[in-house]
Amino acid sequence: MTHALMLGLAMLVDAAMGEPPWLWSRLPHPAVLLGRAVAWLDRRLNNRTRGRGVVAGLCLVAGAGVLGTLLAQLGPVIEILAAAVLLAQKSLVDHVRAVATGLREGLPQGRHAVAMIVSRDTADMTEPAVARSAIESAAENMSDGVVAPAFWFLLGGLPGILIYKAVNTADSMIGYRTPRYENFGWAAARLDDLLNLVPARITALLIALTTGTIARWQEIAADARRHKSPNAGWPEAAMARALDIALAGPRSYDGQMRDLAWVNGPGRREIGPAQIDAAADLLWRVWAVATVATLALAGLGWLC
Repeated sequence: MTHALMLGLAMLVDAAMGEPPWLWSRLPHPAVLLGRAVAWLDRRLNNRTRGRGVVAGLCLVAGAGVLGTLLAQLGPVIEILAAAVLLAQKSLVDHVRAVATGLREGLPQGRHAVAMIVSRDTADMTEPAVARSAIESAAENMSDGVVAPAFWFLLGGLPGILIYKAVNTADSMIGYRTPRYENFGWAAARLDDLLNLVPARITALLIALTTGTIARWQEIAADARRHKSPNAGWPEAAMARALDIALAGPRSYDGQMRDLAWVNGPGRREIGPAQIDAAADLLWRVWAVATVATLALAGLGWLC
């Protein structure tokens, strides 16, 4: 069975099942296990130097690669199920929609829901700020939670997707410019940037093609290059134009306001639950296009 066919089936399983509580209340989720591995390396190796950070990154990549290779020997069913667990389409949409539901109940509920998916300060957010945060998270996580893992499974099978998830987890835990992690987390952050380079642009392209905004690709690219992240700006810029809204802009982290550039600045800024729901709907449309393309690629490989 080809990687394309296994990936297409895994995408369907993930969309149908998501992350069932009955399973992950009994077993540790792979993301939890990866987080524990990163935390163990942090405790053992972190002397705040880049060299030790590189060693930690190599250990993660090697360990994930070996584990993926061993699991792949168990057959295509295990590969499909493992890939489905490592994708995050349904859970992403569920978390994004929860913010819209929360906002309809009241601003405090919306702030609480969005705090589950973003790292910025949420206590003083206005309704438009909550909505922007949820939609930005939707765009960014469509890239690094769905398209990127799918891309690396397509190229490298189970070892490829596990390596990507290990690096992405490390970046989310130690890839920060703080005294403890600025040097030690440098390798994880740069490797994560590298592994997301192509998938982030594919995600933006899928959003633009799906919504008929491909004619604004130059604007998308210009905004993406002004973004604080070398990759997250691409899906965010595409999402902003697809919904005709402004994203990013000033926001607070750890009590400090940062004056960040707007994405699609002329777009609508007074947004709320309706725009969050529109973003969630768009996530499914992009997923559908990607899944059909993957299964078509599998069929083409079978015919050839």
